[in-house]
Amino acid sequence: MTGHSEPGTVQSRPVEQCRCCGGSHLEVVLDLGCTPLANALPSDLSIPEPTYPLAVAICRDCALVQTTYWVSGEVIFGGDYPYFSSYSTDYLRHARDHALELIEERRLGPESLVVEIASNDGYLLRNFVERGVPVLGIDPARGPAETARGIGVPTLEEYFGSELARGLRAEGRRADVVLGNNVLAHVDDPNQLAAGVAILLADEGVAIFEVPYLVDLVERCAFDTIYHEHNCYFSLRALQNLFERHELHVVDVRRLEVHGGSLRVSVARKGEEKAAVAELRSLEDRLGVATTDFYRQFAQRVEAVTSGLRDLLTRLRDRGERVAAYGAAAKGATLANASGIGPDLVAYVVDRNPAKQGRFLPGVRIPIVPPERLEEDPPDLLLIFVWNLLPEIRAQLGDFPGRFLVPIPEPRIL
Repeated sequence: MTGHSEPGTVQSRPVEQCRCCGGSHLEVVLDLGCTPLANALPSDLSIPEPTYPLAVAICRDCALVQTTYWVSGEVIFGGDYPYFSSYSTDYLRHARDHALELIEERRLGPESLVVEIASNDGYLLRNFVERGVPVLGIDPARGPAETARGIGVPTLEEYFGSELARGLRAEGRRADVVLGNNVLAHVDDPNQLAAGVAILLADEGVAIFEVPYLVDLVERCAFDTIYHEHNCYFSLRALQNLFERHELHVVDVRRLEVHGGSLRVSVARKGEEKAAVAELRSLEDRLGVATTDFYRQFAQRVEAVTSGLRDLLTRLRDRGERVAAYGAAAKGATLANASGIGPDLVAYVVDRNPAKQGRFLPGVRIPIVPPERLEEDPPDLLLIFVWNLLPEIRAQLGDFPGRFLVPIPEPRIL
């Protein structure tokens, strides 16, 4: 699938049935109101920004937490999509380490094939290419896909699903490794993706997915990772329920710190389940991740963070202190919109990505500027929207004379 929607095609709609099991027992656990698309950075403020409801619900049948309103991929990714993975040096290091580990563990070589779903700008697959391992990237976003091809990573500018997988298999391509980092959350129909993996994966192959971990999201109050691009929020239980529907089995799991807390799950047609899988499943059962009680306090904490941050920024402004922000990421857009933070409280947002500079944070319309602005017009405090990258940011900024304001899990000044 590629291209734009045909005239008359529905581009957004409410979600009334579970994306995984099709059940109708969805119960809202957090409502963030109506917001614009988090990565739709406007450049012309005279053009109205469309907004969409942003709430999440849990399926009481299969435990999948998901948004209650869908926006099509053509709307989200079909234009000038500005997200490029390669602008985080920490994430590049994380990707390289994973690639090298896989090459050694799976004994990958010139006869192997590694396929990545949502391969972005080639940040991960380039590590395999450099070591002579054949790869194929699949990503619907034009800008990142073109960048990947420019560095020698073959990339199909398409959406992944069973139809594309059948076509690749008909060409004789079977994947020894299928990778999907931060893609499962983005798809509206995870069954289509899982079915495609089942078709494309070699008999002895492994599919490895990294997803933001629902338990970390709740326990760290990382509600800013909720936005329209992320349709689903996974626990291990929900992942197992999804893959078992397609005769695939979670054989290993690892908790990671990346993106504020993630899971790396290994999925195969067969194989013995490692102890880590049973241990994490037991933890989730004790926490009650499949029950609404687990999320009630979370919603209260979200309200405390948004109101507390707004009140703190108001006090800082009233006593004459200037605040800027770092990182025009999607999580910053969610945080700013949910908290009601505009240019009256935050003067500007700096970002290293030139594709974002000269634009505005959606909804709240805070200007996005290059990092040099911090030297030309230094603020007293720097609000770290990308709080999960704080060590990397502090290293980049070196002798920045101001203080840091970290919003999650609760607003605090460092």
